[in-house]
Amino acid sequence: MTPPTDKRHISPLPEGGAYDVVTLGRVGVDLYPEQSGVGLAEVRTFAKSLGGTAGNVAVAAARLGLRTAVLTGVGDDPFGTYVRTALKGFGVDDKLVTTVPGVQTPVVFCELFPPDDFPIYFYRRPVAPDQCLEPDTLDRAAVRTARALWITGSALAVEPTRSTVFAALDAREGGEVWFDLDWRPGFWEDPAQAPALYARALAYATVAVGNLDEAEIAVGSRDPETAAGLLLRRGVRTAVVKQGPAGVLGRTAREQHSVPPVPVKAVNGLGAGDAFGGALCAGLLSGEPLPDVLRAANAAGALVASRLACADAMPTRREIDELLREPAPPTVLAPPTAPGTPTAPGTPAAPAAPAEGVEPQ
Repeated sequence: MTPPTDKRHISPLPEGGAYDVVTLGRVGVDLYPEQSGVGLAEVRTFAKSLGGTAGNVAVAAARLGLRTAVLTGVGDDPFGTYVRTALKGFGVDDKLVTTVPGVQTPVVFCELFPPDDFPIYFYRRPVAPDQCLEPDTLDRAAVRTARALWITGSALAVEPTRSTVFAALDAREGGEVWFDLDWRPGFWEDPAQAPALYARALAYATVAVGNLDEAEIAVGSRDPETAAGLLLRRGVRTAVVKQGPAGVLGRTAREQHSVPPVPVKAVNGLGAGDAFGGALCAGLLSGEPLPDVLRAANAAGALVASRLACADAMPTRREIDELLREPAPPTVLAPPTAPGTPTAPGTPAAPAAPAEGVEPQ
């Protein structure tokens, strides 16, 4: 018997023009090669676009009709001006973006080796402006009144932004907190600190989303069902574990769903996970059934993986619906009896991904 599908229980939009989603994390400038299959030293030309996971998720959600803002920092330089202009052009409010003197707006390069190898190079030293956010300047009212706060694991890597994240979580006063596990080991002076800090942030979270590497950092397991159960035990209401060619697993206390990936011809897998996140925000806030939310998020990620850019490539609702016009029904898995308990033998497995399937990273 298929367990009943949970609806998301999220309060209606408050009066006074509050945001639907505030994302907290990094922004920057992506300089992605226009030549594929060659190393960075051989690239001749680059395309410039807005990047950074918090910015990308805010753009993806705005493209789907949400009122969004990103809480971050940029440098007092031309690229900082570009980031602000690009955000506003995509419909994302930049009022929560801080200009940090004396540091440079980050730049990111990558290499393109489709279908699944996209090395990325962050230029963020000695410190990036999104790592300089101060708790004393936090707009607590904007954070408190947003329908959801989207935080990122990479924002926990250094102070003072780490303290600002927890100040923002305290300001939520029990409201919706969606935690993108977002593991970037190169951002951490001591990566061994991460599990404890992730655990502390998970205590505030109502939704957690990440891939297998990120789940392992957060709860110590790469097994998707075990990791999802452990995330529920940490207090989240909805756990979403991305599994690459095995699709995505979504789990609550009452239901568990495995949804296969959407096949695409990959161009650049970077940014696909941020498209997934923006669509996840839109689906959860609209109260759609969890399997429908996951299918739409998968499709959003696949569309961005088939394009070069990140923020500029975020899909519209029409594009997502067109890709899902004739979707295969998701496999529904009976949940374990207790969070953290492996599923009993004989539970149906997720369908194998097509060869060209791409994981939203």
